[in-house]
Amino acid sequence: MAHLDARSERFGLGRSGLGRSGAGRSGVGRFRAGLVAAVAAGCATAVLAGVPSWALRQPDLRPGADLTVAAVPSGSDLEVVRLAPDAAPPGGTTTIHALVANRGPHTTASPFTVVVALPEGVTPEGPYLPAGCQVLHHGRRVSCVFGPGLPPLRSATALIPVRLDPDLPEGELGGGRVEVLGADDRKASGNRQPFDIRVVETAAGS
Repeated sequence: MAHLDARSERFGLGRSGLGRSGAGRSGVGRFRAGLVAAVAAGCATAVLAGVPSWALRQPDLRPGADLTVAAVPSGSDLEVVRLAPDAAPPGGTTTIHALVANRGPHTTASPFTVVVALPEGVTPEGPYLPAGCQVLHHGRRVSCVFGPGLPPLRSATALIPVRLDPDLPEGELGGGRVEVLGADDRKASGNRQPFDIRVVETAAGS
C-alpha cells in the first residue's frame, strides 16, 4: 500500500507534466504499460518507481461534501486498468488494486463508483482505501465512491485486501472483476476488467 498515504487517508491532486498536443493519448498508453509492468514486478513499492508521479495521484474525496448531488457531466472517459493481484497461498492474503484512469479530455465533474466483484473462495478483509468503501452482497462485492475532480490522464485507486479460503487448490482463481460507474463517463468501453488471483503453495517455514 506504499503508493497511498494510509496514515492521513487523504488523496491529493498534482499537476500533470504532459503537453497538450498528441502527448495525451500516448501518455495513457505509457501509463497503462508502466503500471502493469510495475505491479507485475511483485510489490506496491514498484509502482512508485515504475510509473510517472501523476499516475499515482488521487482525486480529492472531500469528506463532508454531498456526493449525491448531481453535476453537469463532463467530457471525461473513465477506464479500468487491468492489474493482477500478487499471488497468495490458501488461507493467505493479497490486495486487489482497482485502478481507474481518466482518459479525458476533461476533469470529472461528478462522483464515480468503483465496484470490485470477488471470486468464490475470497473474502474482503479491511481496512480499505478509501476508508468509505462498503462491503455488499454478503461479502461478494466491495463498492468505493470517489469524489469529482479527477483530471485527465490521472488515476484513482481503491485498495481492497482479501483473504483466500484455506481449502482453495493451487492454480488460477478466476471470476474477479473491477468496474467503474459514473455519470461523466462518455464511453462504455473499458469500464470493466476481469482479474485472476494465483493461488500458490505456502512458502516453506511460513
